Amino acid sequence: MKKLIPLLLILTTSLTFGQRQRGSSELVTISGTVLDKEYNEPLEYATLILQSVTNPEKVTGGITDINGKFSVETEPGTYNIRLEYISYNTFRLDNQRITSSKDLGTIKLGINVEQLEAVEVVGEKTTVEVRLDKKIYNIGKDITTSGASVSDALNNVPSVNVDVEGAISLRGNENVRILINGRPSALAGFGSTDALRQLPADAIDKVEVITSPSARYDAEGTAGILNIILKKEKTLGFNGSINTSIGYPTASQISSNLNLRTDKFNIFNTLGYSYRRPPGGGFFDNTYANGDFDRIIEDRDIQREDLGFNMNIGMEYFITDKSSITASYFARVSDESDVTDNDSKRFVGTDITSRTFRSEDESQDDKSNQVALNYINRLDEDGQKLTTDLQYSFDKEDIFTVIQENNTFPNDNLLALENVYEKENQKEFLFQTDYVLPMGDAQFEVGYRGNFEESINDYKLDTLNQNSGQFERNRNLTNVFTYNENVNALYTQYGNKFGKFSFLAGLRLENTQLKGKVDSEFDEQALEEIIGGDVDVNFDKNYLGLFPTLNLIFEIAERENITLGYNRRINRPRGWFINPFPSRSSRTNVFQGNPDLDPAYANAFDLGYLKRWEKLTLTSSIYYQKETNSFERVQEETGEVTADGIRIIRTIPINLSTNERIGAEAGVLYNPNKWLRLNWSFNFFQFATEGVFNNVDYGTENTSWFTRFSTKVSLPGKIDWQTNAFYRGPSQNSQTKNEGIFSLNLAFSKDIMGDKGTLAFNVSDLLNSRKRRSFTETDFFTSDSEFQWRQRQFNLSFVYRFNQPKGKQNGRRNGMPDDEERDYGGGA
Repeated sequence: MKKLIPLLLILTTSLTFGQRQRGSSELVTISGTVLDKEYNEPLEYATLILQSVTNPEKVTGGITDINGKFSVETEPGTYNIRLEYISYNTFRLDNQRITSSKDLGTIKLGINVEQLEAVEVVGEKTTVEVRLDKKIYNIGKDITTSGASVSDALNNVPSVNVDVEGAISLRGNENVRILINGRPSALAGFGSTDALRQLPADAIDKVEVITSPSARYDAEGTAGILNIILKKEKTLGFNGSINTSIGYPTASQISSNLNLRTDKFNIFNTLGYSYRRPPGGGFFDNTYANGDFDRIIEDRDIQREDLGFNMNIGMEYFITDKSSITASYFARVSDESDVTDNDSKRFVGTDITSRTFRSEDESQDDKSNQVALNYINRLDEDGQKLTTDLQYSFDKEDIFTVIQENNTFPNDNLLALENVYEKENQKEFLFQTDYVLPMGDAQFEVGYRGNFEESINDYKLDTLNQNSGQFERNRNLTNVFTYNENVNALYTQYGNKFGKFSFLAGLRLENTQLKGKVDSEFDEQALEEIIGGDVDVNFDKNYLGLFPTLNLIFEIAERENITLGYNRRINRPRGWFINPFPSRSSRTNVFQGNPDLDPAYANAFDLGYLKRWEKLTLTSSIYYQKETNSFERVQEETGEVTADGIRIIRTIPINLSTNERIGAEAGVLYNPNKWLRLNWSFNFFQFATEGVFNNVDYGTENTSWFTRFSTKVSLPGKIDWQTNAFYRGPSQNSQTKNEGIFSLNLAFSKDIMGDKGTLAFNVSDLLNSRKRRSFTETDFFTSDSEFQWRQRQFNLSFVYRFNQPKGKQNGRRNGMPDDEERDYGGGA
């Protein structure tokens, strides 16, 4: 909330400065430091107002920097001096005769409880803040995501898109790094976004869109970083909220956010339970250049049953007024059951020659645990700070799948019956330490981060022998695949400000070790034949790289600036991209990892412009990225056929040579009055890919775009009406063309029980149009398909708050370090 202060700084200060000669001997300097009275923390963007007593229309002043310091030049005279910060008491010094430079010393401001109602109004708005290395979107009160998941909420953030299968992309690029509170987390899953579908959307406070990450951030993610900041209440005493919802198709959840805080400790706890049965399905029309069948039509129906529970509990202990230690524990348990029925018709010419029914019944039990310890020491009042973090995460996933396929025409008989057993254990250890040294307007940082991950995938396949009636272990595909990714990193960065010009330059050194080991009865030569190339399935690779970053910002005026960013990034292949054993989700279309994958590297440039008016905010940027060794998933024939004569096609990830991307985006936040709020964003991008694999040229060029529009109307009777519309334009790669997708969300909410409760009703995908329609064409087959992950959803939700006003912005402490709140902040 404190970052909204520039919107209230409607002073003529910069105009007054611009009319003076800086070198004039008549000027004097008024300086000082502004701190939070309770925590002795700097208040950035506090407002200094100097009003001439003899000429009240003559007003000048300035704002505090990241360390709470201000230094303002003015003419000698008699002034009324005020220091203001939203929701804090105002500090006043009236009739001060200033004849020489004066240091006001340290000024401490305390909370003004009477102003909290004003804060609530602002807290409901979605706002954007621009920093040297990121944009921060304060989600505000988005009633279209009431009862929805974090994934649904992300789909309302400018520059971000969540496709029908839950894949998250930034500016159309899926290689985006997801962080929780500035760090990799089990909350976001281990390289997967599935966990975000189980976390309630109301847990989000804000989202940082980091398209030009500073050196403090992990270099992973060539598209950039999405840092999800979760809510935590900071008010003294016991307070919290309870959120419940029920929906159709079957969806229900209940979550609570409870907090107990005293002067010496802060205990925070979040609990959540959800149950959903979202239906989905697809249609696939495939034609083949050769083989026993000319055409196969598949009609798929997907029924899911997802039950999830998550818990986050922690305590921050304030050792001194400058240091604290925080311990937290997170657990997530999910029990999922997916049943996919596939009705297939096989044609020779125009005649149906056979028909099959395939049923895939998958049950999945997933348990994630994470323990974290954080120590922070603010070494002095100038902002010198040392932080240390330890984090250990463990995930255990058990999957049992029964796959049965029967002929239904012209004969009724069993084709295949398989039992698939998968156990995946993943663990991750993170250690990082950061040191921050302010030097006047400048700031120096240095830090280390070690991140060590291990994933063990135990895969067993049993196939029914119809002659003996017994299941037999498939020794060729049964295996244990162990994958390790170890990253050690050192970074340093330096930022400074010269008048209206600021910069942040950094350098990060990372060593990446990728190790893979296959335990299988297959010999290595046979495995290489499956993969289709001369590769080493047992590997140990090391990559050492330098990753420079540079971010510049020029303040044209108080509410107008230009930013320029450069960074080098890396895309490391995840475990499922590496595992050489093919999936069994289909007998005819399989996905297979590639142990020969190397990391991809990208150089990215970003030029941005921001302009704020009283009721309107404009953000815009143009960007360019060139990625080498980029990943691309391609489809090719395996040369094998099923027992009933269908050619088997596989999808495999490969390293292509280059991928160039150029684009532009713009966003507008417009609040013409208290009852109407409008939000529009547009992103246009073009990319070109070059590369050859197995003598096939996969080069392509494509142009695409997406746009979203949101409007919120406050109706009489404390009723809010919100509509969100999204459209993603057509796109294509070397083999597949995707049609455009349009979706519309609608929501209403009403405050009740003296504003302690809010009742909301929303419809997600009102027109039931969020479907992916694709056409794939190769030399050996074509596929015309339509897929819908989740159908239209209706939700009714209720939120009850106790001992906390509606929409009130959080205070200073939040049970985690404040690094994410600083201009030079982030997560190592």
